[in-house]
Amino acid sequence: MVILGVGNILQKDDGFGVYAATYLAKNYNFFGEVAIVNGGVEGINLFNIFLDNSNILILDTIDIDDKAAEIYQIPSYELSGYGLNSGGAHEIGVLQCLDMLELQGKRVPKTTILGIIPQEVTFDIELSKTLKDNFQRYIKVALNYITNEGFKYEKRDTYTPLSDIIAIANDPSFKL
Repeated sequence: MVILGVGNILQKDDGFGVYAATYLAKNYNFFGEVAIVNGGVEGINLFNIFLDNSNILILDTIDIDDKAAEIYQIPSYELSGYGLNSGGAHEIGVLQCLDMLELQGKRVPKTTILGIIPQEVTFDIELSKTLKDNFQRYIKVALNYITNEGFKYEKRDTYTPLSDIIAIANDPSFKL
């Protein structure tokens, strides 16, 4: 399983998925074949992740007409076709990667988006209070999903709080 955190950490709540992936990597040990990837805004550069893996959990914000911090678990087959024609070539993202696999007749991995509705997307290196207040609830949903997929985890002996995660993820030398 690949846990893929995506989003733009320079746009406030849009970076939520990257922070969630970093938090999981810093605070939990996973057993079995589990990889955590910071996908950031890599878009089409993530294509091989979808090509080479059979089970992917995408951590991200989603644009749905609902109140901020609501969490949605959406299987990718419900989003088929939504990635096409949604922007220029420089805007190719994870949904487009899935659509490209389908169009090429290649196996599309089991992919689930664990999305949270952002409070505010603007140029700022931080999270809104609303998303900070709901961060642990989101992490619990992610861990529950991972467990339901048959993978085990344990908390690490050391704890890295969200405030440190945000600082770590915004360091230019940061790598998961």
